[in-house]
Amino acid sequence: MPQLPRRTEAQSSLVTLRRNSASSELSQLSTASSSSLGRPLSSKTSHGSNGSVYQRKLAPALSDPSSLPPLPPTRRESETKAQEATVTRPARPSVPSAATSPAPPRPRLPPRVPSRPAKSPSAPQPTRSETDEAKRAPRKLPPMAIRGFSSGQATPQRPSIPTRGTTALTGDDDAPPPIPLASRPSAVQIQAASAKAVTRTQAPDDCWVCRDWSGPDGVAAQFPRESLPRNDPVGHLARGLCDPFPSYTDKARAIFTWLHHNIHYDTVAFFGNNVRSMSVEQTIFSRRAVCQGYAETYKAIANRAGLDCILVCGHGKGFGHVPLKKGERPPRAKPEGHAWNAVRIDGGGWKLLDACWGAGNVCSNTNSYKQSFSPEQFTSSNERFGLRHFPQDASHQFRSDGRTVSWEEYFRGPVEGEPPTFYTIGHQEGIAEDSVQPRQREIAVGSGEMVRFQFSKVCEHWTPERNGLGKAPLLLLSIHGADGRKDEMVPMESNGFWHWLDVEARQLGAAGQSVQVAQLTAMDDRDARGVSAGEFLSKRGRVGMSWSFVMRWELV
Repeated sequence: MPQLPRRTEAQSSLVTLRRNSASSELSQLSTASSSSLGRPLSSKTSHGSNGSVYQRKLAPALSDPSSLPPLPPTRRESETKAQEATVTRPARPSVPSAATSPAPPRPRLPPRVPSRPAKSPSAPQPTRSETDEAKRAPRKLPPMAIRGFSSGQATPQRPSIPTRGTTALTGDDDAPPPIPLASRPSAVQIQAASAKAVTRTQAPDDCWVCRDWSGPDGVAAQFPRESLPRNDPVGHLARGLCDPFPSYTDKARAIFTWLHHNIHYDTVAFFGNNVRSMSVEQTIFSRRAVCQGYAETYKAIANRAGLDCILVCGHGKGFGHVPLKKGERPPRAKPEGHAWNAVRIDGGGWKLLDACWGAGNVCSNTNSYKQSFSPEQFTSSNERFGLRHFPQDASHQFRSDGRTVSWEEYFRGPVEGEPPTFYTIGHQEGIAEDSVQPRQREIAVGSGEMVRFQFSKVCEHWTPERNGLGKAPLLLLSIHGADGRKDEMVPMESNGFWHWLDVEARQLGAAGQSVQVAQLTAMDDRDARGVSAGEFLSKRGRVGMSWSFVMRWELV
């Protein structure tokens, strides 16, 4: 192999100054200066790996190196100087510690409460697994909101919290600013504001029983059956009854009330076992229907007006229903024979209603129909509505608690045995049927106990004046004395919401007799509304009186 030619002196110097890299740049560390080589150099040539030549201009040599600024101290110099300063620094005199009082003893836990007796057990605490399951349970979203009362109106903005002003203190004492006496309300203003607050509390907007339905009820009376067009009565009613109201609830109420005014129960077809299927138009113009005809007509008008409405079929505790006796088992499940509706109202929830029972009732003695408006078939909660209605589809119960009631629970009712007889006048006077006690129809006269008779209004702010009935009537308890030999009408106590009276069982009468709550309707040939218990007792036996019965129990 031939030897390489010997390098010249110039080539050797160039190689020593070349960077060991393919880069064409020169670093400061690989650059020769005039001071390091001992001879002045104005420039240096660099050869790249590809043979190219680069030149770099070097700075001229300094004549006086001492004129340069001092270099910053190194890390080692800084650490050494810091250690020397620590050693030479004078020790700070220690501050004497303040005398501390011994810590107060930790209070002991109170003694455990003894176990409750079996008669009043404490509320069970949820276990860890139950708590974890409750936390893992998916959150149930509220129903889709439907624009109701506020449709077409601006949503009121929540007032912002006022900022606290910065008041300059005039002295060292933090005395509060003086009370502005000029803006202090007078006694008359305070009483007026209190009266307004009480009024709002007594008549909340979310109470269906006390809500003002005069708007939809008034519109419902303006469309008699005779004025409807023959070609499209459903559309005409949907526009006339529902268009005046932005509220879905008011639309639903207007249809409900219109059926009361214009459709009668077909007792001839019902008792003659000759019920035929009819179209909605035939029902409207014939003015006759049974329960399904009411429900189909309601649904047709509601759907045309844009309401979500369905027909619900099932069992109803209406005409011909016989309650179970004590200890009797419910019959086989057979949810049929009745029909009603469910409609979406303001807020998006489903509301159950019975337009058939709301329009009137059938008299069992004469088998005749009596047109009598029953608004509770529209205003009752779904839970109370379910006491007398059981749908074929369990999802149509629409309970607010989400619970599904079984057929056995529905048919047996809230109490075991037959409940007391409750007459229609009780509903008209705003009495809650499920609040009546005693809850069973039969009362044992030989029990030796004190029997409490009591019942309440359907809501705490229901009044007869608000519902157009006038003053409150006087309610009496009709009893027969010991051994049933002394008939007597005893006024019941009342606080406006509850009525009650305590009577010894043996004073109620003899077995086979009945005890009834009666409403005084007339006294001395005048309306008896507003008559007090004192007036009744002072005129009893001296003037003529009449009354109507509200509820009844049987003595055994």
